[in-house]
Amino acid sequence: MGATPGRAVVIHDVARLAGVSHQTVSRVLNEHPHVRAETRERVLRAVEQLNYRPNPMARGLAGRRMRTLGVVSFDTLLYGPAATLLGIERAARAAGYGVNIVTLEKLDHTGVVAALDALAEQSVAGVVVIAPQVAAAAALHSLPRGIPAVAVESAVGPEIQAISVDQVAGARLAVRHLLDLGHETVWHVGGPGDWLEARDRADGWRSALEAAGRPVPPVIAGDWSARSGYRAGARLAAGTGATAVFCANDQTALGLLRGLHESGVRVPGDVSVVGFDDIPEAEYMFPPLTTVRQDFDEVGRRCLAALLDLIEAGPAAGPAAGSRVAPILVTRHSTAAPPAR
Repeated sequence: MGATPGRAVVIHDVARLAGVSHQTVSRVLNEHPHVRAETRERVLRAVEQLNYRPNPMARGLAGRRMRTLGVVSFDTLLYGPAATLLGIERAARAAGYGVNIVTLEKLDHTGVVAALDALAEQSVAGVVVIAPQVAAAAALHSLPRGIPAVAVESAVGPEIQAISVDQVAGARLAVRHLLDLGHETVWHVGGPGDWLEARDRADGWRSALEAAGRPVPPVIAGDWSARSGYRAGARLAAGTGATAVFCANDQTALGLLRGLHESGVRVPGDVSVVGFDDIPEAEYMFPPLTTVRQDFDEVGRRCLAALLDLIEAGPAAGPAAGSRVAPILVTRHSTAAPPAR
């Protein structure tokens, strides 16, 4: 089956004769590396048989698509994931790549797989998945074969390269800072249990206390929100004897500061507080918040470098080792020595 006599041959004619999709024909014509040799040969035979001549403008557009990366993210106002996405976009632009973003309401298995399939149909050169939740990390095992992919803020095993901030190290920085100031122990207001970052920060907090031989208080459950921090502040002020608190993120710390203030607890006079993220508002809280800074631009740069390495190496290359970006402790006025007993 070929073209209709009397009209110009188009890419769909080539696809029908070769028995492939028009997207596959486009990949062959634009020398995409991730096409099987037998498929490439079949398409080229169809091109020759039909005497197909690609439209120069269409080829130019296809070439630009090959300079496009796909990113799977999720609909959130949380600072960390949003800043991660921005860091990836900046790094891609600096390298001359465009970015197609698929935003999901929920990072579950079905949604992630559908997003990856959609990006594959757009002939993106590679894919970045921001997958900080347990369910999203599990979905990465269903990545379409042949598409270079890197995960961000995730833990998916050796099959997929992951780039992340060292959350455990960041939590240890916070705890050691408070212990060095003279506090006997440090309480923790955690994040949601299904978030990998929340688990890592809790692990870092716990391991730092255990390494110092200090008592480990029960974790106060939180959900990243200022509301959960506010409730934790009222609880901590009600006879726990806490003098130092490490919050899983800065929004939680913001609520905690208000909760302690309304309970008549001074920060840092009675209780020292450390957050995590270093959101732009952290230095303007009252008092200015001591926190752990994540370098999201560096995450973006490493993520892009890893993905471009995979694209260059081709489908035969296995994933490289993951990379962790070191966090930084930013000390301000929300921490001090404990009150005299």
